[in-house]
Amino acid sequence: METNSSPSFKIILGSSSNARRKILAEMGYEFTLMTADIDEKSIRKEKPEELVMVLAQAKADAIISKIQTTHSKEKDAEPEPTIVIAADTVVVYEGAVREKPSSKEEARQFLKDYSGGHAATVGSVLVTNLKTGFSKGEWDRVEIYFHEIPDEAIEKLIEEGTVLKVAGGLIIEHPLILPFVKEVVGTTDSVMGLPKDITERLLKEAL
Repeated sequence: METNSSPSFKIILGSSSNARRKILAEMGYEFTLMTADIDEKSIRKEKPEELVMVLAQAKADAIISKIQTTHSKEKDAEPEPTIVIAADTVVVYEGAVREKPSSKEEARQFLKDYSGGHAATVGSVLVTNLKTGFSKGEWDRVEIYFHEIPDEAIEKLIEEGTVLKVAGGLIIEHPLILPFVKEVVGTTDSVMGLPKDITERLLKEAL
């Protein structure tokens, strides 16, 4: 018999991002992690909003086919509904899409650009219910304005290395950057890769 304390569905977060993992856990969900291992660079779109949606879809497809391969081997009875959450985030600076910096030099340039300036993040969330076939995604845009970022803070960030692993080298919750964030028009969780309100709403719809 189902009790309310144990949800009758299983969530798979299709991401290797620590930030997304943290946010979903903060939302009170239990989930397992799977990575999509797709070549993101081979997928291109003009508009950042389209790009993040297509990338989330590609990640979801890759994960779903991994799951189906394992399931067909197991041949279990009616499985509980499995929900796959896929997401993607890019940074937009002066109209150009930025992904993870390819080098320390590029990360340094990115951060110098943001200093005293502004950037935006465009992120997507796609929720798929494998049992019903329901699949729906949305994107979200957040504008971020910066004070001047001192060179020593930039050097420390590059030395520390986290900025090399994130889209556009942009982290706003990092203690070295936080003091120089002037204004965020939108939510921090969206910048970090998983907008809570959209994720929550899509999960409800999916179930």
